[in-house]
Amino acid sequence: MLNAAERKARLDEISRVVKNGPFRDNWASLSQWRLPEWYRNAKFGIFIHWGVYAVPAFNNEWYPRNMYVKDSPEYRHHLETYGPHRDFGYKDFIPLFKAEKFDPDAWAALFEEAGARYVIPVGEHHDGFQMYKSELSRWNAAEMGPCRDTSGELKAALDKRGIPMGISSHRIEHWFFLSEGRAFDSDIRGDIPRDHLYWPSVAGEMDLNDPDILPPDAAEYMEDWLLRCCEMVDRFSPAVFYFDWWIMQRALGPYLKKFAAYYYNRAAERGVPAAINYKHEAFMFGSAVPDVERGHFADVKPYFWQTDTAIAANSWCYTEQNIYKTPGELIRVLADVTAKNGTLLLNVGPKADGTIFPQDTAVLRAIGAWLKVNGEAIYDTRPWRFPGEGPTREKEGMFSEAAQSYTREDFRFTVKGGCLYVTAMAFPRDGRIAVRSLAGGEKSPFSGFIEDVEALGFPGAVSWTRDAEGLHIFAPRIQTDLPVCFRVTVG
Repeated sequence: MLNAAERKARLDEISRVVKNGPFRDNWASLSQWRLPEWYRNAKFGIFIHWGVYAVPAFNNEWYPRNMYVKDSPEYRHHLETYGPHRDFGYKDFIPLFKAEKFDPDAWAALFEEAGARYVIPVGEHHDGFQMYKSELSRWNAAEMGPCRDTSGELKAALDKRGIPMGISSHRIEHWFFLSEGRAFDSDIRGDIPRDHLYWPSVAGEMDLNDPDILPPDAAEYMEDWLLRCCEMVDRFSPAVFYFDWWIMQRALGPYLKKFAAYYYNRAAERGVPAAINYKHEAFMFGSAVPDVERGHFADVKPYFWQTDTAIAANSWCYTEQNIYKTPGELIRVLADVTAKNGTLLLNVGPKADGTIFPQDTAVLRAIGAWLKVNGEAIYDTRPWRFPGEGPTREKEGMFSEAAQSYTREDFRFTVKGGCLYVTAMAFPRDGRIAVRSLAGGEKSPFSGFIEDVEALGFPGAVSWTRDAEGLHIFAPRIQTDLPVCFRVTVG
């Protein structure tokens, strides 16, 4: 671990990079950032929640906090399975987190097969355990548990396949995450040294959505947060840096802007464009990419955005209770998000041994098989005049996702080159659909000429006509429960 003088030297270096680079730590300067073109074109990425919390594999990735919350399901499960918290606390899971079957090349191959264009592993979650080799804390995967630089190994595997890797930090939430353990006889009682996994575990009643919980006198903690984030920038040169919601804390603002300037300046030094993901209004609009967690927008947006969700409906990490979404449900999310100028970051939660659960693998492969046929309607596309048509509308905002019952009248639109792509969200068994937005005549919203209509993956399967009521497609040979993409060639 770095000593106090070395930490100060690192902070001084961060200040030097901010002072001398093209980006400064203020919103006026940071708003000069420009979205990387590769990111706009990618449309589909993989998120990875993997850490010590995969050992208990119970309920979700908030097990480290909830196991100390009296009378919670996690608290009761912990007592029944592992015994009293004073004898077996969260830190005692670390030796059980062995990752003995972790194969980064197999992961990278699976993500490539899934059609992912970028990958973002969690570098550090709320629990404070770093999933990479760190000089700032010994509580990391290279020195404990797996005793492997898991994120570094994954990056090397992804680099071989030309897949950009980002990284995510949820470190700021660690300030409160384990605090409930101070309320009773657990292994978090008493004075906690600064170099311990549990530091600082600040206790007390709090509203976690209050942006003023983190006090200005927590400077030592915020400096440590800054150092850890910048260390990940220097270790991985991440293509995207993802932040969770708690960076909205007012006291963190100066450190957040300093980090953004440091990251963007380092990217400028390398000549590689970079982007930051944020939630709520933690960043000035236009200085980073807004992220909508487990949710959508109802309509197309004039700006690029991201939704992050998980294959499991109830957890971001692997648990024995996971409820899995279907490939069709997730492909429809991808089609909807793409049509609305967004990108989908889809999470997978590996097991503690480093394997990816068979059902996760099956879902990823099914999405990849669909993209192999229909990817031209997704990758590198742009929104059309409006995102789609039909009676089914997605709910707007964070945590609004729900399985939709799409109809034969629901379509999503994208454009690329000389083609307009129509994705039929639920293709009917009789093979008959009518796209009203592409009707002919004076009252049509589209007055262009249509030269041809083809179904991707089904050559020669389509006949079509166009009148004042719509573009009528007849393709009875197409029998599938997945969305069907039509290439409409415009004259």
